Amino acid sequence: MLDGTGLEAVRRRVRTALVVSQILGGLGNATAVALAAVLAEQIGGSEAVAGLASTSSVIGTALLSLPFAALMARRGRRAGLATAYAVAAAGGVTVVVAATLRTFPLLLVGMAAFGASNVANLQARFAAADLAQPQHRARAISTVVWATTVGAVLGPNIAGPAGAGVAALGLPQAAGPFLWGTAAFLVAGGVLHLMLRPDPLLTARALAREEERPAQAREEPAPSPEGLAPGREGLRRGREGLRRGREERHGGGDGGSGDERSLRAGLTAVRGSSRARVALAAIAGSHTVMVSVMVMTPVDLGGHGAGVDLIGLVISGHIAGMYAFSPVMGWLADRVGRLSVILVGVALLACATALAGTAGANHAQSAAGLFLLGLGWSAGLVSGSALLTDAVPQHARAAVQGFSDTIMNAAAGAGGALSGLVVAQAGYGWLNVMAAALLVPVAALALAAVRRRQPGS
Repeated sequence: MLDGTGLEAVRRRVRTALVVSQILGGLGNATAVALAAVLAEQIGGSEAVAGLASTSSVIGTALLSLPFAALMARRGRRAGLATAYAVAAAGGVTVVVAATLRTFPLLLVGMAAFGASNVANLQARFAAADLAQPQHRARAISTVVWATTVGAVLGPNIAGPAGAGVAALGLPQAAGPFLWGTAAFLVAGGVLHLMLRPDPLLTARALAREEERPAQAREEPAPSPEGLAPGREGLRRGREGLRRGREERHGGGDGGSGDERSLRAGLTAVRGSSRARVALAAIAGSHTVMVSVMVMTPVDLGGHGAGVDLIGLVISGHIAGMYAFSPVMGWLADRVGRLSVILVGVALLACATALAGTAGANHAQSAAGLFLLGLGWSAGLVSGSALLTDAVPQHARAAVQGFSDTIMNAAAGAGGALSGLVVAQAGYGWLNVMAAALLVPVAALALAAVRRRQPGS
């Protein structure tokens, strides 16, 4: 097993691999998504279908989260994350083929597979938490979230040159970023395959078994005078001992029994933990509020006279709020507590919806609201992810984390799809009111959890 020095070296190696892959993955994703709607409009022939490209990507992320979580639960983070990037790269190639053939259904299929890059991006934060000490877990998560900033900021700026580079090949310029994204995903997957060794999830499981073994050994009855059990039982125990030895030498093995790795075990763990339910509500609620408001903000800004440059500046500020300050949220979650930072995130999101929903033609107020929207999302995601990891046992974590991301993306996909209808029927202000209402159950669950932790309550 690893000693203290060796474990710290593994933590550094895992952190480096995850940060590099997050930069590359974020770069590939942001570069392509910047022109996804343009490509959809060109192939579909109408503005009405332009948004379906991004919607397909969100749906793909939601649908693929559970299968990749199951893969990670069985084979570890390295296999799951690298495979997710491989599927995303295949999606990028499919989009390019669809652009060449001008086939809209194939474009949607490719965008759904492209959504696997978001699965890898989101699950990487949990990989950072696998080997982190509990008192540093939120900071480990926030470091990986922060790394996405680089790609998210640089990606849209690369989209133009990437599109111009494929024009000579006879491809639509809007398809160029997807070739760039494909290359970035392949490199990110290669980095994880080579550097994520030993696997953080499997190593964490092996360490947990090692900690439990002395207590179990004291409870085991003394061996019989005849020594080892004869026949088949003796052979079975011998094989089990060899298997455990191999797992410990290589950082984990297959991760435990099939029952421990199943998604059913993860759901059982959530049902048995009120803190896990608070964490799920915080993650899904924060993400749904953010997506629902953010996707319609450019439309509202444009309706009040804002130009493309100003809209881009507002969205850039929003992205900065989402990612750039995540280390601050991680530090706060470790110092003052996960539940406290979840409540801070709720307050920030509430302020954001109030500012954005009443801004009208005041573009500075809209920008402030969108910045706070990103900041509140960061607080909810980082602290909620740390709390979720704290709240469930080691053997069920990968399954619970995959379930969390499925719920998070499905809820956000529904919110994003319905937000346009709300704005069309009632207006942008009412969209923000409805988004703020989603924060009420999150706040109620978090406050109830705080009261349960107080002495005498």
